[in-house]
Amino acid sequence: MNSPASHVVMGRIGAPWGVKGWVKLYSYTDPPDNLIKYQVFLIQGSAGLQSLEFDEVKVHGKDFVAHIRGCDVREQAGRYTGQDLILDKAALPALEEGYYWYQLEGLRVLTESGQDLGTVHHLMETGANDVLVVKGDERSVDKEERLLPYVEGAVIKQVDLDRKLLLVDWDKDY
Repeated sequence: MNSPASHVVMGRIGAPWGVKGWVKLYSYTDPPDNLIKYQVFLIQGSAGLQSLEFDEVKVHGKDFVAHIRGCDVREQAGRYTGQDLILDKAALPALEEGYYWYQLEGLRVLTESGQDLGTVHHLMETGANDVLVVKGDERSVDKEERLLPYVEGAVIKQVDLDRKLLLVDWDKDY
């Protein structure tokens, strides 16, 4: 799903759970339980974004289950399977330090020696550290896709959200 630029995908609805309108929830937040701080989300409907509310959410293993308000049968809950849970970015709390991933997406990536590597397409979690997926374009030194570890200080030297730049200690040949 391509959410509007003013929105961010926080998680996804899984399969129905039980027979009374409950569904599994998968969180894309860190930590995962940040997802359940919200009860009202947007989902992609046939006429655009529409509101969806959970009236009860429970921890279930390492994921969550939730009851959709007004949905009391398994078949009805099944219609929501695979839907992204979307929030307006303005609903997210300000961070005391660090950045939301969506804030890094689209930043121009420059090396300390001035080489343009392209833009941050997205980030991925690998366990050891997060990884920036940087895609080259017509402005960059080449059109290669690069994976850069998000390690502040060692690789990530400066994040400038105002100028939409990310300064890195990296070489195009790594």
